[in-house]
Amino acid sequence: MTTRQTQRGLAQVLEGKGELPPEWRDAVVSVDRGLFIPDVFEGGDFTADPEGWLRAVYADAPVVTQVNDGKPTADGEFRLFTSSSSMPSIMLEMLGLLDAREGHRVLEIGTGVGYNAAWLCHRLGERAVTSVELDEAVLTTARENLRRAGFGPATVLGNGRDGHPDGAPYDRILSTCTMRDVPKAWLEQCPDGRIVTPWGSSFFSGSYATLDVAGGKARGTFSGYPAFMWDRTQRGGAGRVTDIYHGEAGEKGTTDIAPQNVIQDHPAFFTGLSVTDAWYRWCEADNDSGEATLWLFADDRKSWATVEYIPHVDTYEVEQYGPRELWAEVRRAFLRWYDLGRPERSRFGLSVDGRGQRLWLDDPRHVVGRP
Repeated sequence: MTTRQTQRGLAQVLEGKGELPPEWRDAVVSVDRGLFIPDVFEGGDFTADPEGWLRAVYADAPVVTQVNDGKPTADGEFRLFTSSSSMPSIMLEMLGLLDAREGHRVLEIGTGVGYNAAWLCHRLGERAVTSVELDEAVLTTARENLRRAGFGPATVLGNGRDGHPDGAPYDRILSTCTMRDVPKAWLEQCPDGRIVTPWGSSFFSGSYATLDVAGGKARGTFSGYPAFMWDRTQRGGAGRVTDIYHGEAGEKGTTDIAPQNVIQDHPAFFTGLSVTDAWYRWCEADNDSGEATLWLFADDRKSWATVEYIPHVDTYEVEQYGPRELWAEVRRAFLRWYDLGRPERSRFGLSVDGRGQRLWLDDPRHVVGRP
């Protein structure tokens, strides 16, 4: 089995799933993903298991290529994924939203392994592509991957929030990391075009923001369910429950809101507009009882809360610890969403200009948040 055969196989898988647009087919078939994946990655080793390596690389699945920013990680230590080759169908979904066409100049935020930049180069030409990466080691590897694949776009070491003014203006900006906001620099460097980025907060980060920019002002909507790594300068909290909770006793109470209701997509999206610096874990009991615990953690790890779910009851035990009452914050946001008529995420929009960003419901004049 050759890599060329497996690359064609990846294209066939994407076609079979209906996720390979005709305008990107030639790039997917022609650019070998194997040139962008190291011999050893999280869960794969070419020397030890070459067939397993090939299956992982040419599957429609992400490949994690860096953990904990490349720092040594001891056995048993929490492994935070910090760089990867994204799932190809997700890459194509983003590129579809971007609507990049021949003649457009594209700024990519987050070079990663370089595979997405290679697709852009293949279709638009390497002179039309600029990619910015914060991690020097990641960028060095990406440059070598791109060279091996026959591409030489402008690759820049720097903070993606600053864009790359020397190459501006751009027709499109595509971010491959999750952002909490759309930087002013992007509006200045793409004053009339389109910006696509994973967007959100620590509580809910599973949205694409697709923004059309005119005169340096952007407006757009939310879609999809991406799961990208964070902009490293604004990373949210992460970890295992046992890394944060050490048996402290909090203030106890009860609630009549079933905890699983607040973490459904639409209310969680809305909650994340105000509870921006806290995240959750849903932990099911392992005894088939149907019971579960909703854990809430502040990004700074100083506060936590739990809500205990038991089937067929009307009230649920709550415990809150630290300077913040996290469940109370989440409950207030959930009730506000309910009072607004339980709107779906698709009804919300985002406007961005030099004054910042504003979230609105149905109409830009109906502002509901300024995260």
